[in-house]
Amino acid sequence: MTKGWRIASFVMLTLTARLGMADTSYAVTTVEDLREQFLAKVTAHRKLNVEMRDGVHLSTDVYIPKNTTGKIPAILNRLPYDYDPLPAFRLAWMMKAIDRGYAVILQNERGLFFSEGDYEILGRPQKDGSDMLDWIAEQEWSNGKVGLYGCSSSAEWQLALSATDHPALAAIVPAGAGAGIGAVGPYTEHGNLYRGGAVQLLFSAWMYDYMQPGMRPLFPAATTPELREKISKWYDLSPSVPPADWGEVFKTLPISKINDEAGMASATWEELINRDPSSGEWRQGGLFYADTMQINTPALWLNSWFDISVGPNLALFNHARQNSKRASSEAQYAVVGPNLHCNFFDDDVGEVGDREFANADIGAYDLILDFFDHFMKGESNGFNRNVPPVQYYDMGNEIWVESESWPPTDAEPHVFYLESGEGANSLFGDGVLQRKTPADGSDSFTFDPMNPVPSVGGDACCMGPDYKDGMRDQRAVEARADVLVYTSEPLEHDLKVAGEVNVTLYVSSDAADTDFTIKLVDVFPDGAAYNIDENIQRVSWRDGYEAQAPAMSEGEVYRVTFAPMNTANTFKQGHRIRVEVSSSNFPRFSRNMNTMTPHYEQEDPFVARNSVYFGEKYPSQVLFDVRGGRTTAHERVYGWQVLGLNSSL
Repeated sequence: MTKGWRIASFVMLTLTARLGMADTSYAVTTVEDLREQFLAKVTAHRKLNVEMRDGVHLSTDVYIPKNTTGKIPAILNRLPYDYDPLPAFRLAWMMKAIDRGYAVILQNERGLFFSEGDYEILGRPQKDGSDMLDWIAEQEWSNGKVGLYGCSSSAEWQLALSATDHPALAAIVPAGAGAGIGAVGPYTEHGNLYRGGAVQLLFSAWMYDYMQPGMRPLFPAATTPELREKISKWYDLSPSVPPADWGEVFKTLPISKINDEAGMASATWEELINRDPSSGEWRQGGLFYADTMQINTPALWLNSWFDISVGPNLALFNHARQNSKRASSEAQYAVVGPNLHCNFFDDDVGEVGDREFANADIGAYDLILDFFDHFMKGESNGFNRNVPPVQYYDMGNEIWVESESWPPTDAEPHVFYLESGEGANSLFGDGVLQRKTPADGSDSFTFDPMNPVPSVGGDACCMGPDYKDGMRDQRAVEARADVLVYTSEPLEHDLKVAGEVNVTLYVSSDAADTDFTIKLVDVFPDGAAYNIDENIQRVSWRDGYEAQAPAMSEGEVYRVTFAPMNTANTFKQGHRIRVEVSSSNFPRFSRNMNTMTPHYEQEDPFVARNSVYFGEKYPSQVLFDVRGGRTTAHERVYGWQVLGLNSSL
């Protein structure tokens, strides 16, 4: 969703190993120096007008290595963000790609900046994407092979384009993709707009910051690339968006008016939010990728444990392995780090909220280019022999682990049951998480939508400067009476959780509809309680997303299952496993007013009395994938020194 790059870490660049190949170094002190050195290495064609099939022209920059002999492959980065003037975080990977002999192409989606046309989210991925691949393959310098690279919105459009099986498309690197996914496996999220039927409000803040189309300066169609380049030095067409007080704006009811309250000029948010999960409009026009399609391209999937949609991305990775053509199904690779959204590359890659992880840097730039070298140039660099299909970071042991699959094949299910005696309300209750089936009982709490449980950290991004995502101490949240807290005894041995975390709750409410939230927490011996993953389920969507279920009846118990969470965390000896249950996590997720009124119209709250049941009859539980056997750290990390090792392919 967001650019996700920490530009500040690049501004004063004295990096040689970071930006140089083994035989190249760059003595850089400013972004301007880096830009000057880059432009000295390339033949630049800027602000080209590339025509799409409907006559709309998209603004495109092409950078070709100087002294190139013969035809070369290209890496295309197509994005909705301003790429001009070339910022340091983009120059970093472009410099490496040029040194490896690739042409680098940047393009803005239609309706944004210097691209013509009307903006459509993800920019017509199949039509515009295919037209752009045709154009690249026809260039005199092109060898006809194109790789796609990008994170977040620069990744999401790649998914639908891959399904077209275009002959020029040789490899893709979708990093931190989320909004490109509509439905895959057990997930139906319609591009991050929903999770469990509840709205993820991050999308509204992202659209406010980056998507202000509809009213913008336009230049005559006959404006030459040369003049467009000159004009771009005067007007970058990047809107200056006034800051919004998102702490207050997120409280707007109905939620369809959030961006109007913030002052957004576009109606895109209101258009999307007025669809519920069952709307047929989601399946029109190929906007979001669904698992009825194939990924027919070798792919390197980069993901993060503290990102918006790691579960759907891993499900899509598995879908690609199982359903693509043979050549690409055996060429799917997934990497999952401990980092925040798109933060694969920076010096602070291991800083995740209140925690800092060692050895978090996997050397993503060189990993990506090794992948491209193998699948686009046919180089026998050992990528397919030495890179496992899955590499994930174990947050408890702070090491990388290799696997042949996700979840790991040696993972076994471990069930933990919820139970309490007097009541699990708050950290000061007696809620227990245990292996044996408990006696029958229940816990109840009051859910007031106007006094929701605040979001503290978590798997999110793009929600304004006051929202801090990642791993945070949850004890302040757990002190609330409307949060049920279930905690295990201190572990006698390490417990390696790696895979899916599936939650089933048996619930009731005196409301027509309500939400239930879940949070998995690692409790350290000193009492610090760090969130590992979280989820939500709206009860009215308990039976799937083809149609909303009937209103709840007071006194009736309902079985609610959550879409799987995914994580890799070794709960260390002496630590405790904790699960929080409540009915809100705001503003991470929208509040349910506890009525059956459509979510985009809800304004009048109903204060609900919600209950969670446990025991033989109603076994509310958390099912973990637990690994046995030996954990293996990486021995190869592409020219980087990790764990004291430095080897290359």
